[in-house]
Amino acid sequence: MQIPHDTRRALDVVVALVNTSAETDHPDGLADVNALRAFVREYAISDVGELGARDLAGVRTVRGKFAQVFAAPNPRAASVLINELVATAGTTPRLTDHDGYDWHVHYFAPGASVGDHLAADGGMALAFIVVSGEQERLRRCEAPDCRRAFVDLSRNRSRRYCDSRTCGNRLHVAAYRARRKSELGAEPGPEPGSQQEEIVHGGEQQQTADHS
Repeated sequence: MQIPHDTRRALDVVVALVNTSAETDHPDGLADVNALRAFVREYAISDVGELGARDLAGVRTVRGKFAQVFAAPNPRAASVLINELVATAGTTPRLTDHDGYDWHVHYFAPGASVGDHLAADGGMALAFIVVSGEQERLRRCEAPDCRRAFVDLSRNRSRRYCDSRTCGNRLHVAAYRARRKSELGAEPGPEPGSQQEEIVHGGEQQQTADHS
């Protein structure tokens, strides 16, 4: 699937943001304003001013909306959520080549809060996926103990795990061990009256005699 660079980057941020949500095995990745600052630095989110508690609350709200898009049962349901996101964010498309990057489109309005920034750019990236008829590429990891979000960019839409090197390999190893255990447990014993049974029982009788 061909995706413009800036759209791909926005999708990466969307996925990363969704995956900061608290799960059974890890805490909220946006627990406080310092965590939000770290997220902004890690993903080089531009045009962000001083961050505070209101920004943290706004970004958490956007995170929840993005998660709902991943859970949407069909494109129509996803479109309702995305339309709300981009409308609330006051989306204002404009071309830019800031910081040495090639020309690309920013959808957030000048001076927008970081929450509106993420909602506008992330919302339009998700809109690209839906308009392309590829909503099913917005997925959750199928590992039973992992629900991380990811965008399946495989050619045949066959990706099942957030990371094939961790969840994928772990599930494959577990499946292999289960098959081996089943195969070993299903191996038949010697037929009654067979030579093998005579050898087995003969050995047992000999051991009994030796201990007498």
